[in-house]
Amino acid sequence: MEKAFGAGRRRFRCLLWGGLGVCGAIAVLSLCLGNIVLAPKELFDILVGRSQGVGRSILLYARLPRTLGALLAGAALSVSGAVLQNILANKLASPGIIGVNAGAGLGVTVCCALGILSGIRVSLAAFGGSLATVLIIFFFSRRTGASKTTVILGGVALNSILNAICESITVLDTDVAMLSIDFRVGGFSSVSYLRLAPAAGIILLALAALFTLCNELDVAGLGDEAARGVGLDVGKYRMIFLALAALLAGAAVSFAGLLGFVGLIVPHFVRRLTGNESGRLLPLCAVSGAGFVTLCDTGSRLIFAPYELPVGILMSVIGGPVFLYLLMRQKGGHRNN
Repeated sequence: MEKAFGAGRRRFRCLLWGGLGVCGAIAVLSLCLGNIVLAPKELFDILVGRSQGVGRSILLYARLPRTLGALLAGAALSVSGAVLQNILANKLASPGIIGVNAGAGLGVTVCCALGILSGIRVSLAAFGGSLATVLIIFFFSRRTGASKTTVILGGVALNSILNAICESITVLDTDVAMLSIDFRVGGFSSVSYLRLAPAAGIILLALAALFTLCNELDVAGLGDEAARGVGLDVGKYRMIFLALAALLAGAAVSFAGLLGFVGLIVPHFVRRLTGNESGRLLPLCAVSGAGFVTLCDTGSRLIFAPYELPVGILMSVIGGPVFLYLLMRQKGGHRNN
């Protein structure tokens, strides 16, 4: 038993440090590659203040905030997806599919309509929209006793309703439509330090809170009766986890836009490597999600250079087939749910 536990711990450490190394390498590539290529030595010289000129401006005011945004959004959406899958007891749950991202998007769209384009108010509006969506889905599943598949389908319907409301606002206000084009597609081309700073603080605090509550998350995932049997206040902790998941998704959406499928794809594949234990799942989801989104963003800049493909489109192309694959693995959905 102890040998198996020790082997599992060593495996987790190897995966974590290996993931951090790969994620770091992807971040360096993101900083170096583009229409103007920066050599690693030049990158280092700029970061330590030895180099000036055009390369420095490109790195510090375009690529660095963009790369930081991709890393933070990937980590936030991946961990949010893993938490939602645990709490809703459904591996098909993710912020993009069940409407959490759309709720955050509605909050941001309303902010744009009111002339609020950046700052903590945008992040809070995105959080409020995502939290409201999570609560609607949660109470729907509890009141109706819905199956796992029904919860997903209800979330998809809610996602459509919220997107329709956003579209209505943009149709009625053309200024909002122009401001929200990049947001609706999803991407990091317009990320700045001003937009990133408040959301980054929220994401880091929410991640830190979740990493300290991994044991409670595992117990909450056992079901209400089992969790109460070991003395866990199920209602209290479920609300905490839903709020933190909504906080992560809302903060990411506030600067990255409506990126889909990240919270579905990454937790699914990380579970295959490390299992369902939250103490291992969440850190690996954060690292893997950060690397995955940054890699996709780098690819979206390079595939059609000098033109840029919005990263949200690339993620939808990747995520759509994966979602269909996961649906097929449910073995008929209604027969097992």
